[in-house]
Amino acid sequence: MFMKSRLRATVVCSTLTFAVMGLASSLSMAAEKYTEKPGKAGNGNHVVGPDYKIDPRLTDQGNPKGKRFEFEMPLAKSKIFPGTDKTLDPKKEVRKTRKIFVYVPAAYKDGTKAPILVTQDGPSRLDLVCNALDNLTISKDPAQRLPAFIVIGVQNGGNDGKGSERGLEYDTMSDRYARFINDEVLPAVMHNKQIRAAYPHIAFTDNPWGRAAMGCSSGGAAALTMGWFRPDLFRRLITYSGTFVDQQDDDAPEEAKYPLGAWEYHSSMKLIENSDKKPLRIFTHVAENDLRANDPEETYHNWVMANKRTAAALKAKGYDYRYVFSKGTRHCDRKVFEQTLADTLLWMWRGYHGE
Repeated sequence: MFMKSRLRATVVCSTLTFAVMGLASSLSMAAEKYTEKPGKAGNGNHVVGPDYKIDPRLTDQGNPKGKRFEFEMPLAKSKIFPGTDKTLDPKKEVRKTRKIFVYVPAAYKDGTKAPILVTQDGPSRLDLVCNALDNLTISKDPAQRLPAFIVIGVQNGGNDGKGSERGLEYDTMSDRYARFINDEVLPAVMHNKQIRAAYPHIAFTDNPWGRAAMGCSSGGAAALTMGWFRPDLFRRLITYSGTFVDQQDDDAPEEAKYPLGAWEYHSSMKLIENSDKKPLRIFTHVAENDLRANDPEETYHNWVMANKRTAAALKAKGYDYRYVFSKGTRHCDRKVFEQTLADTLLWMWRGYHGE
């Protein structure tokens, strides 16, 4: 802990540099032609529970189904995450290949530029997302309609925590994972033979407002970090039980700028509040009995504290955000997804109108 506090002195200059870079980026973004007006409905802090039931919109209602695909990507062929990083703990197993799960909804028309949702720890909660698409892409009520986005569930590289491939991918404060998705995963989906056979003219939108990311735990941290470091690529972010704690590997080079990892989003550094406001729409959640809920602040590992403070920082900075606190639940509790995910997706995509 002492070493980490000593490193804080190096952060001031880094933060200023980052702010200048962020300003240049925001000026570039200001020239964009695409605009939307999602309004403020559903924004702010919300409490659910302690009683839960599955939302009918997340069940199979017999509507037309889309097509599912699954293929593998060998880690050794990746230029970004080959599974050989020097920070990895040799005792923590790395996958040889990662599975990629793709769902193209029935409402998608081949040849159109589809919006996308990338989910971490694939195929986690894919069944619920697919049911939401089947039911809500055909809704006659504009307030209950989802765009026909394509879901891409990406399996993590293996294991968990510091020194793991999953931790490297999800908990590192950099644009590395966003680049991996954009530069390697999306092209792999586009060129998959089975997908191409079914959809010869499949295309993804280049509009970052048409690109969403979702995850739970460290996968949730990854979703926020994807947008935070690359808002030019991903702007709609969904995090459940987000790991906004000090989970970044201790010998990661990013420790020089962010010594407390994702804890820095809401730490005394106030990364969210002290950075230029980014063009992002952000959903966050934490469970009442989430991980290490009673830990003191100096552990940098209290999930409830971390998510409450992240939501407060988003509010203070004026972001379009939605924060859900779920009573009587635990880390990444499925029943929270079953009750809230339809509303989460509708809120997240509100205002999107395609191209």
